Amino acid sequence: MSIKPLADRVLVMPAAAEEKTVSGIIIPDTAKEKPLKGEVVSVGSGTKDEEMILKAGDHVLYGKYAGTEIELDGEKYLIMRQSDILAIIE
Repeated sequence: MSIKPLADRVLVMPAAAEEKTVSGIIIPDTAKEKPLKGEVVSVGSGTKDEEMILKAGDHVLYGKYAGTEIELDGEKYLIMRQSDILAIIE
């Protein structure tokens, strides 16, 4: 099964949460923060007022509470509007 976002929405696969700190301390599951970056999997066609800038494969940063979580074939994704994306990571 696949998902094709409509209008100005994008489907993002969130990056995995950090398992360890830089100094080597292992972070327990209860203390892990929701990742704020991910990879664009699919994009909609845009609207007449908003052209789609993002494309599949882009690595992006998004807001902490952006998007709606969905699960497809055991993988978790976020679907959000293009305007919820803060930046493209190059």
